[in-house]
Amino acid sequence: MADSSFTVPKGFKAAACSAGIKKSGKLDLALICADKPVDCAGVFTTSKVVAAPVKITESRVRQGLCQAILVNSGNANACTGGPGLQDARRCGDLVAESLDIAPEMVAVSSTGVIGVPLPMYCFEEHVPTLCRMLKQDQFDGVARAMMTTDAFPKISGRTITIDGQEVHLLGLAKGAGMIHPDMATMLAFVVTDALLADGLMEHSLRQSVNRSFNRITVDRDTSTNDMVLLLASGEAENQEIAEGSQALGQFDNALHEIMLDLAKMIVRDGEGATKLVRIQITGAASDDDALVAARSVATSQLVKTAFFGEDANWGRIIAAVGYSGADVDPDQVSILFDDVAMVSKGLGLGSEQETLASAVLKKPEFTVTIDLALGKGSAYYYTSDLTYDYVKINAAYRS
Repeated sequence: MADSSFTVPKGFKAAACSAGIKKSGKLDLALICADKPVDCAGVFTTSKVVAAPVKITESRVRQGLCQAILVNSGNANACTGGPGLQDARRCGDLVAESLDIAPEMVAVSSTGVIGVPLPMYCFEEHVPTLCRMLKQDQFDGVARAMMTTDAFPKISGRTITIDGQEVHLLGLAKGAGMIHPDMATMLAFVVTDALLADGLMEHSLRQSVNRSFNRITVDRDTSTNDMVLLLASGEAENQEIAEGSQALGQFDNALHEIMLDLAKMIVRDGEGATKLVRIQITGAASDDDALVAARSVATSQLVKTAFFGEDANWGRIIAAVGYSGADVDPDQVSILFDDVAMVSKGLGLGSEQETLASAVLKKPEFTVTIDLALGKGSAYYYTSDLTYDYVKINAAYRS
């Protein structure tokens, strides 16, 4: 059984502070630290324009061990050339020196404005202090320090029981804009005290990313700084989770639930968004076709603006399915808004049904189901509406 408690896994501490990176004076620098080097896995942006901290961290995570994650907001340290790489390394070195650990054990991550050098005096002054502030109950502060245009911090946790031992997982994420995955599209860190057999973490992480962060979109923009890290201390004292075991199924389910929670929070918090919409494709010729169709509908600006206008314009939806590249027979397509049927066999069901569907669109969260009636393939995607405020927020982002 899994629950939604936010118990901090054994073996981890955290700290957050205002280092002056943001003009607002809000929290902007944070640290997650394990008591010792722990197993880790990571997934990173697929953009060819890669931020300096991603380059540093990706190379370090390949070794499979990590002890600390330093994260700052307000500055992405992206497109900053050789000096940016030096700054990213120096940030990690500051943590390593303060904690007396190897620099290779420190992951660094940044989020914020692209193309601006890091204000290194902020790190030189505040990282040593941050390392002295580490406590088990400071993860909420980390979630807040990661925020840029986010309206709220994003935290999700689960506790499962394996072999009579409680195993805890806790996830943090940030993201509200530049959200369209070809990996993860945001920053997310998950820590657990589970003991897993060698080689399982990366598969579990990638599987969960593909079913969560790779199923969301806000604006079709993928960031230069995307990063998801999973750290496992092994201190829950459970019997080692082995490949193919029931315990691995439990762990993977809990990890997926956390990541899907965080992914949905990101869409719900999409810049200017007022609605969280699940696009559900059924009856596709294959699961791959279903995903292609779902992504096409979820990313259509015309569909997203119709959601904002609370206009049950199913023509925009069927058009997005049609140009998606998936196999489609327009005379077989059915569309529902929650449980309100709008289209059957490719034909609209009239003004009365449209009135009922428009009422569904007034809700903050709903599902659009599109049945292609061609096979057993299915997939889902989460999207937001596209609003006036999205334009306002991004027009003034650097102001």
